[in-house]
Amino acid sequence: MRKLILMLAISIAVASCKSTSATSTKIDSKSQYAMKGNWTIASVDYPGSEYIKVNSFQIADSKCFEGSSWKFVANNNTGDLSMDKSGCPSMRSPFTWFINKEGQFVLKILNAGEKAKKVKEGYVLTISGMTEDSFQLIDKIDVGGKLTDVVYQFKKVSK
Repeated sequence: MRKLILMLAISIAVASCKSTSATSTKIDSKSQYAMKGNWTIASVDYPGSEYIKVNSFQIADSKCFEGSSWKFVANNNTGDLSMDKSGCPSMRSPFTWFINKEGQFVLKILNAGEKAKKVKEGYVLTISGMTEDSFQLIDKIDVGGKLTDVVYQFKKVSK
């Protein structure tokens, strides 16, 4: 009997300490549907941007993403990113994404033909200021031991 009570207590303690991952929470379908369509990044802003370069999504300098095109497909959580700015690397890549109930935008950038379940790393950003024709994704970066917001301002191109 003591073993049973001890096992039960340990099980309860382990279950209550379970961490909540951004990827294991429920999806916010309403917000996802609002993002459906074609978007462009109008600006990328962060304090010290004139002095500090940020490598966004381990692809290129954050300023290279200004003018990039993003297509969000809400019903299957896929999308396509293309970037072709002068002086920056040109690229086109599929991605998967979703918005969880905590307002976090979860993004996995894929290589052509790659399955999302094979990609173990991704990005969790905060979504903010969502309207019919704009929203912001906010990433947190460490600058000199201090967390700084990198704000990607999206503008809708078409539905």
